[in-house]
Amino acid sequence: MDPNLPALEMQTLFDALPDVVFFVKDRQGCYTHCNLTLVRRLGRKQRSEVIGKSPLEVFPLPLGGSYMMQDRRVLCGELIDNQLEVHLYPNRLPGWCLTFKRPLCEGDDVSGVIGISRDLDPQQGHDTQYEKLRLALAYLHANYAQNVRMRTLVDLTGFSMSKLQRSFRRVFQLTPQQVLAKLRLQMAMHLLHGAQSVTEIGHACGFSDQSAFTRQFKSATGMTPREYRLLANAHLVEPAAPP
Repeated sequence: MDPNLPALEMQTLFDALPDVVFFVKDRQGCYTHCNLTLVRRLGRKQRSEVIGKSPLEVFPLPLGGSYMMQDRRVLCGELIDNQLEVHLYPNRLPGWCLTFKRPLCEGDDVSGVIGISRDLDPQQGHDTQYEKLRLALAYLHANYAQNVRMRTLVDLTGFSMSKLQRSFRRVFQLTPQQVLAKLRLQMAMHLLHGAQSVTEIGHACGFSDQSAFTRQFKSATGMTPREYRLLANAHLVEPAAPP
């Protein structure tokens, strides 16, 4: 079977979604597939005007450079989930989207990047709200190992506590507390492939004590940190990317 067939079929399906950009890129970061939504937003008439080019060649700066840097991280194994960022809207003006990217693998080798970017509500006046959410998300990424207080996110965004919770759920499908827990567990899975002790890893990832670390890790993965490490040492689980 032609390995391009699944990507071609997905490309055709995503052609029908005007609020979702779909793309596949090779190891050099050049487009091999994209839906018509992306073609139109780039001001092009045909898919062939995008295929074979890199984001640097089709997007205005600094968007193109930012996407290229992100692709390099994905090619090294990182997973991009619910990344709040700027994209081009149908009028070629910038707007907010949520981006998802995965390494595209052929056997054991990473052959490229596959992903989508989903538009957020572009209604007038919402850009400021998304910028505040981006700041809150960046704060969680930078401080997940600390004792993060939700009040800090309230102060950072200017939202009430209830609006903070609603906004996170609407945009990320998770509460701020769940995003924080996800970041901590993602880093823990990454570190369990290394030499630090389980106790040291729990502390480094912001867990208050060993029992809390074990309980939350098992709840999320179905195994304890030590059981996960045994699989990691046997190369039965892929190295996790840091958050």
